[in-house]
Amino acid sequence: MNRTREPELILASRPTVDGAGVRLRRGVGHDRRLISRFDPFLLLDDIHSTDPDDYLAGFPWHPHRGIETVTYVLRGEVAHGDSLGNHGVIGSGDVQWMTAGGGIVHQEMPRRFRGDMRGLQLWVNLPASRKMMPPRYRSVAAGSVPECRLEGGSIVRVIAGRCNGCEGPVADIVRSPEYLEVAVPPGGEFTHPTAPGHTVFAYTLEGEGLFGPGSSRQTPADHVVLYGAGDLVTVRGGPGGVRFLLFAGAPLREPVAWRGPIVMNTEEELDLAFREYRSGTFLKSSPHP
Repeated sequence: MNRTREPELILASRPTVDGAGVRLRRGVGHDRRLISRFDPFLLLDDIHSTDPDDYLAGFPWHPHRGIETVTYVLRGEVAHGDSLGNHGVIGSGDVQWMTAGGGIVHQEMPRRFRGDMRGLQLWVNLPASRKMMPPRYRSVAAGSVPECRLEGGSIVRVIAGRCNGCEGPVADIVRSPEYLEVAVPPGGEFTHPTAPGHTVFAYTLEGEGLFGPGSSRQTPADHVVLYGAGDLVTVRGGPGGVRFLLFAGAPLREPVAWRGPIVMNTEEELDLAFREYRSGTFLKSSPHP
């Protein structure tokens, strides 16, 4: 018998400044006391602005180790370059995911966009056994992301995982998470099965909705909804409908040592990573020929 998940925690994303001066909202990762509750997800950042001065400073060259990042550009363009020799621009609807593994250095520079620029980045933790795996990078064009229209009027873009027979193109993330973008019409209902024991949370983009059968208050945009135990998620659209991202993944239940752009299991591993970065021995993989 299915057990519908109820919201366990609802939090507003918090404004912050990161990179070289990018103004953004942080949905997950602003309170380190909650790390274990979002495991294996570490961070969710949301750049959303009509003012290019809020984001043009970008994220110049910086290192990562021990994580995978998934960048989703809803509107706008972001130029990417990394120490493996990859470079390019991801535009509206495109997805990029990068496995930092044992070490990568990259930059992400949003370009000036006429209108409402919006992009999100998710950090997914790597298990201890894969922290030092070879780094890798892939990008997915918007046209490769399937869009499913469900009975009742909901529309789902499947970035990773499966929904109603549609399979997302982002298939090589070590933790095999689900990543869906969902639009529910006014008064409509979206129902989706989730694996028991997995961490499941939503991030609201537009509108408002009820994120569980026991919910009595609408959750507005720019909020995180962390679900409790169960194997089914239901969301009902508010008066203007609701658009949100849905994430699900199996927790690692491992120690987390996190400093800046590097996430390991112990403080000693963190110290080593930063020593190697300062000494020029951080990178373990050469650029592609």
